[in-house]
Amino acid sequence: MASIMMTAMPFAGHARPIRAVAAELVRRGHDVRVYTGRAHVSMFDDVGARGVPWQVAPDFDERDFAATFPRMRGRKGFAQVVTNLRELFLGTAVAQQTDLLALAHAEPWDLLAGDPMALGTRLAAERLAADGAGAPWATVSPIAYWPPGPGIPPTGLGLRPATGPAGRLRDAVLGGTTRLANTALVRPYERVRREAGLGPGQESFDAMWYSPQLVVAAGVPGLDYPRDDIGPHVRFVGDLTDDGGRTPSGTARPGWWSDVLDAQVPVVHLTQGTANVDPHDLILPTVRALADADVLVIVGLGSRTDPLPGPLPANVRVAEMVPYPELLPRTSVMVTNGGFGGVLQALRHDVPLVVAGGDLDKPEIAARVAWHGAGADLRTGTPRPAAVRAAVESVLTGGSHRRAAQRLGAELRAAGGTRAAADLLEAHAAAG
Repeated sequence: MASIMMTAMPFAGHARPIRAVAAELVRRGHDVRVYTGRAHVSMFDDVGARGVPWQVAPDFDERDFAATFPRMRGRKGFAQVVTNLRELFLGTAVAQQTDLLALAHAEPWDLLAGDPMALGTRLAAERLAADGAGAPWATVSPIAYWPPGPGIPPTGLGLRPATGPAGRLRDAVLGGTTRLANTALVRPYERVRREAGLGPGQESFDAMWYSPQLVVAAGVPGLDYPRDDIGPHVRFVGDLTDDGGRTPSGTARPGWWSDVLDAQVPVVHLTQGTANVDPHDLILPTVRALADADVLVIVGLGSRTDPLPGPLPANVRVAEMVPYPELLPRTSVMVTNGGFGGVLQALRHDVPLVVAGGDLDKPEIAARVAWHGAGADLRTGTPRPAAVRAAVESVLTGGSHRRAAQRLGAELRAAGGTRAAADLLEAHAAAG
């Protein structure tokens, strides 16, 4: 039995995949602790791990970032990305390190396996190593691992690979701008390292979040653009929310579930994820777009979205949570804002997508889904109803989208999911 410390940023979209990995490790007999925000501690306790709440680190509620980080109020788009990096990820990193060092001194671990965005994981791993108390360190990444590389367009703009001289010029110009922006963020990272009692970092901005020893990454190579520059320490394991076909406890079937079971028309699943949850962005435009379509629309609101204004069209069903292992095999297309976990779950069930990727990593996810032919990219997080209707009709009537989703689904299923992740972490702990 190994003693394993995991870290998870207090976001539902990060905590749930890491909980799935923690649960698999617990099933194998390991002692697993997970350092995360207080709101998520109980979900790890429920699967037999030991949830450990942030103490010195300034805990926060992802439903109201501005309550803890006032400068995040009203930020969207690129401004949101920059403020997130400075306030949430860099700004809390040293305090995370303080908490983790105290936990390590009280109860040492055999393996540290961290969320890449919990930057205190790196700081604690380096500090423990410098003090002669180091242990193997791995990254468990619920977010897409798509670093810059040859032939890869600059990240953040949702661009597809360029062709010809004009495309190469585009990437050169935008790549230079991106490097300047990253350089501006490396400077505060170096300040964070000094505060953490560490010397200058040797890694680039894109590498500083990840362990150089082992990265256990959600996704598969086939969902990225073609490349051959990913190091052997990066191992893709598919869908980290893999539940083995089981409906998670607490996800009850809604009272209208028989409508799904008896549906004689295509089922369209609509979700806006767990981060930006204003229903006016995607949910309501899609409901209006499909109001008179010959489909059944299943809306998963999540726990943060207010009830939708009624009356709703006759072909719409709404619930806070829906049982994905039972819904997705019956789904013809998913309309989503591009959260990586939801996209991977859809593709694992061979479901093509319509993606409205607004900000953060979502434009990149949308662009890759469309580039591989597994769905449509609406190129905005706030689409017009007519654009949604046209995209849904195109995906429903075009068999090529389903075939591309099936190809990616087969690769995701073959990658092994949480079982493969646990295999890699066990081997890394033993090798240490």
